[in-house]
Amino acid sequence: MLMDQTITYKKSKLSYSIVGKGKPVLLVHGFGEDGNIWENQVACLESHFQLLIPHLPGSGCSEMIEDMSLEGIAESIYFILQHEEIKECVVIGHSMGGYIALAFAEKYPDLTLGLGLFHSSAFPDNEEKIISRKKGIEFILANGAQSFLEHATPKLYSDYSKKNQRHIIDQNISAVSYFSKEALIVYYESMMKRPDRTAVLKQNKIPVLFVLGRTDTAVPLEDGLRQAHLPLISYIHILENSGHMGMVEEIEKSCFILKNYLSWVSK
Repeated sequence: MLMDQTITYKKSKLSYSIVGKGKPVLLVHGFGEDGNIWENQVACLESHFQLLIPHLPGSGCSEMIEDMSLEGIAESIYFILQHEEIKECVVIGHSMGGYIALAFAEKYPDLTLGLGLFHSSAFPDNEEKIISRKKGIEFILANGAQSFLEHATPKLYSDYSKKNQRHIIDQNISAVSYFSKEALIVYYESMMKRPDRTAVLKQNKIPVLFVLGRTDTAVPLEDGLRQAHLPLISYIHILENSGHMGMVEEIEKSCFILKNYLSWVSK
């Protein structure tokens, strides 16, 4: 469990951890998670880099903020960076965290040394995805946040993980039992409204890391690969035994990929 500290942003409390020394790296968690999802990566990276791991507004001990759009959440992260006097960093985002990382890189390109999309995409939601998220909202309203997470979380994992690593799925669900239905709903609404940010990949000259899961159903492999040619420099890795949760499904490989990318981009 990460050791958190708290600051106040526009009357709301934001919680985050900062560990290690070296080039700053921002690790942004996804939907239905908090910063602790990166715990294994922190353990293998903290001796080489300075890691900033926020709990996004509405997650962990961070309170929801007035502007819960992805852009508004990116602004709250910028505030944390300012507070820590961090002038530039590599931004790695998982799933929804990748959407936020893209919003951050779009607004603050001079602060962004590198960008990593970990099971994430610069494309907006298509009609099928929007319908799925709306059904998710209906489920949350009818059954509550915990029932939704118990129902939805296992679907993010590969069949291999379900068969051989069921404990990590159970741990994932148990760790986020505190989530409010309001937070989950507003995340879904914000993701549905996000724009196409492929221009960020095309126009920014920074190297971009793409980590994809072979059996990811949330960001299918084919969709992930469709964006990989857009940056000037791309690093593409496919996790063969992962669905959407590679950082816990294939810990060692995920750490190896991140360490190599961060070492290269931080030269």
